Amino acid sequence: MTENELIDACILNNRFAQRTLYDSYKRAMYTLAYRLTGDFDDANDVLQDAFLDVFKNLGSFRKDATLGAWIKTIVARKAYQRFKKPKFLELKEDFEENELISWDEQMNSEYLEKAILALPEGFRTVFVMIEIEGFTHREVGELLGISEGTSKSQLFHAKKRLREMLK
Repeated sequence: MTENELIDACILNNRFAQRTLYDSYKRAMYTLAYRLTGDFDDANDVLQDAFLDVFKNLGSFRKDATLGAWIKTIVARKAYQRFKKPKFLELKEDFEENELISWDEQMNSEYLEKAILALPEGFRTVFVMIEIEGFTHREVGELLGISEGTSKSQLFHAKKRLREMLK
């Protein structure tokens, strides 16, 4: 079954197709929800709410982007709506926007995941959305109601804090 056929079957309330779509995306979307919320139970609630919206609004999917990107945006919005607005610190410094973090070869993903979850909420939200999920600063700004400059600043300071924590 192609993606378009799967979408069409889901729109017709075909339960098998809906389960197939859910199973195809649940792991990646749960991971995103967990990274944004920092809590397993909250991530499950976000995932459930997001997929309810996915199935309710699948008929309006315009196919401008991939289905996965569309669902990812819904999950990010649900996570953001579920909780108070993340606290964004207005930090005014010069920063190099594309500065890379050099990771130690011995660092494992569990250690890195814990460090990311330990970031302040605003830093973590922007870091996850941009560095892990691939959103642009413009998209993050629109989703979170902040300026692109604030998004860039939050990302810079998140990376700086991660470097400090991972030393």
